[in-house]
Amino acid sequence: MIDLQPLAILREIDRTGSLTQAAEQLCLTQSAVSHAIRRFEERYGVKLWEREGHKLRFTLAGEYLLSLAMRVLPQLEHGASVLDDYARGRRGAIRVGMECHPCQDWLMRVVDPFLAQWPDVELDVTTAFQFGGLAALLGHEIDILVTPDPVERPGLEYKPVFDYELVLAVGDTHPLAQKSRVEPADLATETLITYPVSRERLDIYTQFLVPAHALPRRHRTVETTDLMLRLVASGRAVSATPNWLLREVKGMKGLRIGKGIFKSIHLGHRTGKIPVYLDGFMQLAATVRV
Repeated sequence: MIDLQPLAILREIDRTGSLTQAAEQLCLTQSAVSHAIRRFEERYGVKLWEREGHKLRFTLAGEYLLSLAMRVLPQLEHGASVLDDYARGRRGAIRVGMECHPCQDWLMRVVDPFLAQWPDVELDVTTAFQFGGLAALLGHEIDILVTPDPVERPGLEYKPVFDYELVLAVGDTHPLAQKSRVEPADLATETLITYPVSRERLDIYTQFLVPAHALPRRHRTVETTDLMLRLVASGRAVSATPNWLLREVKGMKGLRIGKGIFKSIHLGHRTGKIPVYLDGFMQLAATVRV
């Protein structure tokens, strides 16, 4: 395999036009440079340059080796820089898992400035987990879990980033819109829309309906926030929704659910030393409000 030192020597000679200056740039003595080139020439049976007075003229072999140096050395130098970035935590990848369907808009307000601050860090977001977000985090499938329902486990830490209230979204012309709060019995004649999440993880069931032994007339699920809000605004259904989603939406009102269901969005991550860019993501997320 070709040694890198002769490549570096030829590149510096081409840059500086002088064997002496090339040696200085490489922090070598002139005799060390001459010896390295002589050893290379003897090994491959070629001459790399010829002297014309005080100047050096590259041979065909020298020209080829110089062109090789111009291609290979920058890539290797870049590779060394990348490895240094990895060692210092300036480069890497973050895989974010979402257990908060309506948090997409908030997350995008975190993503844009993060990508600007950390251009060498890859970012991926997923809502699809084979065995749930908690298992994905523990199994190293993701690095951060965005969740309103942190579950304490050894080896995990959670950072709260913002608080909110879960309210019942109704259309402005809906009969319930005349109220400021609803009771479980108010949903007995309503169609309740939720995201496709099991009832055991829906707060409107666990904290409101089930304790009162009540159920809505009908329960249906939708995949997207936009469709959910459109159905609610049309008066076809009601939905338990984070209050921030309704702040800029016309045609709807948010009603307190019983005595109030108050939540916080948390960022979960594995304990131990974390890369600086992961810490940077969480610090940035804590400053972005919905």
